[in-house]
Amino acid sequence: MSVETLIDFTSVRNRNEQAVFDAVTRQAAQFPGIAGDRELLADVACVALNRLPSRYIRHEVDFVFYLSERERAQSERRLAEAVDYAFGFVQARTAMRARG
Repeated sequence: MSVETLIDFTSVRNRNEQAVFDAVTRQAAQFPGIAGDRELLADVACVALNRLPSRYIRHEVDFVFYLSERERAQSERRLAEAVDYAFGFVQARTAMRARG
């Protein structure tokens, strides 16, 4: 049996993806011009994710176990800042397009 058949990478994921998706979903209602547009919400998620470092994990417990409390708090703060920035960025770009 080859090594390729033994390796299963399907459980490897970027922890920030789901965290950003959840934050965007929670905050969408605060941005009426964006909230009803799936494309714009996806843009918000992309902008936020591009501002964050990748944090690859297999299980959520990996994230909790391998970071100190300070690192976890810092990661959550960075995520919130990235999502806030992304909503503002997409909202400003949408307004510019509407004027143009």
